[in-house]
Amino acid sequence: MTNPVAAFLALPLGTRVVVRHRIEGGATDVLGELIGRSEATCQVRTRAGEVTIVLANIIAAKQIPPPPAPRSRRSAAPDRGLR
Repeated sequence: MTNPVAAFLALPLGTRVVVRHRIEGGATDVLGELIGRSEATCQVRTRAGEVTIVLANIIAAKQIPPPPAPRSRRSAAPDRGLR
């Protein structure tokens, strides 16, 4: 079985990732851009802000594709002259 931390550390900064890590009471996922790392932690920029993750707490991590393009807004329904 591959060590998830070793594979994660091989990813270049700027890679879009999802990381599952242990927290008090269970585990949680972080999805965003890998923006930094040190010997003990890594930083991921999410929509909500930057998250620091302790490498020893990582359960699984992988690269993911870029986010989908924004959908176009729906136009208003045409007025059919019903009154």
